[in-house]
Amino acid sequence: MNRFGARTNLLRARAGHSRVTFVELFFDLVFVFAITQLSHRLLEHFDPLGLVQAALLVMAVWWLWIYTAWATNWLDPQTTPVRIMLFVQMLAGLVLSTSIPLAFESRGLAFALAYVAIHVGRSLFTLWSLRHHDAANFRNFQRITVWLASAAVFWIAGGIAQDGARLALWLIALAIEYAGPAAGYWTPRLGRSTTADWRIEGSHMAERAGLFIIIALGESILVTGATFSKMDWTPLAIAAFVVAFIGTVAMWWIYFNIGAERGSEVIAHSDDPGRLGRLAYTYIHLPLVAGIIVSAASDELVLAHPDGHMDFKTAAAVLGGPALFLLGNLLFKRTHIRRTGLSHMVGLGLLAALVPLAPFAPPLGFAAAATLVLVIVAVWETCSFGRHPRPADASLEGPR
Repeated sequence: MNRFGARTNLLRARAGHSRVTFVELFFDLVFVFAITQLSHRLLEHFDPLGLVQAALLVMAVWWLWIYTAWATNWLDPQTTPVRIMLFVQMLAGLVLSTSIPLAFESRGLAFALAYVAIHVGRSLFTLWSLRHHDAANFRNFQRITVWLASAAVFWIAGGIAQDGARLALWLIALAIEYAGPAAGYWTPRLGRSTTADWRIEGSHMAERAGLFIIIALGESILVTGATFSKMDWTPLAIAAFVVAFIGTVAMWWIYFNIGAERGSEVIAHSDDPGRLGRLAYTYIHLPLVAGIIVSAASDELVLAHPDGHMDFKTAAAVLGGPALFLLGNLLFKRTHIRRTGLSHMVGLGLLAALVPLAPFAPPLGFAAAATLVLVIVAVWETCSFGRHPRPADASLEGPR
């Protein structure tokens, strides 16, 4: 056992802000493709079962990415072994992404094997890197590896199983993995981790999460542009294109104008950055990403049929995407701002008020109303920020 471990120190030097490296950005490209696959799969299976399956796949993809973001917060991507690990992860990520459309049909085992290879492989590599250089974090990753290996049994069993059994086994696997951080990865004989053990560079974590939001928003732009390029440019099509673009810009504004910067400042100066990293960036960013993916699907639906009868799928996507996004932003900002997110709560109320109009409004008009709600929230919050100068302690006050 003493021979196990990297002799060369592969950990990041903790001297100020650890910038996001080019290889991390290169790694993220795989997830641009994964999000595109998720969006298209959602469009093709927009029924109760399909929504459950899509939610599971979104949660799985996010969990892969955020765990890698945590790992590269400790490991130095400028070193050759870490880069090679990331490139191997990219290859497995491409296999996983190409399996998404048929993950619950013929490619379930391929999806499961790629998923397990990324998760467990990364964890074992991190153990090897930490062995002689960070005893406390080495023990933490021993616990993490046990939890991921336990979940891996259900992932692979689900990949072999069929139909409902696959969904049930994968839900168990995902439940194990999502419970892990909240439970401190408690393991017999190894104990449990505390957030104090997870000493991370907060600014790097915040920047990585923001980049994933950019990836998701970029996928929305790609969907809008690709769909519009194949259409006849009628006035209705142009209007739908503009509405989709404004909605994406509004989502960017709501997240980045205030929340992302404040969150980065707070976690960078926190006495317990691991706690904020677990809550604000690991768990709470999931509804943000899901909201953007659903909104991208709604943009494609509205662009394809801007007029005519509103069906359930379009109405649910048009309202569900912004609602998930606003809810995620509200929860995220509440982790570092004590003011009530009044603008976001009003936005959610306005979206709820649109529900009775769904049977009577054309898709374009309905989408324009939902986009207007996002614009109202963005303008309200920006104006509120202007009336409330930044306090010395950004975690205590903030915009409405």
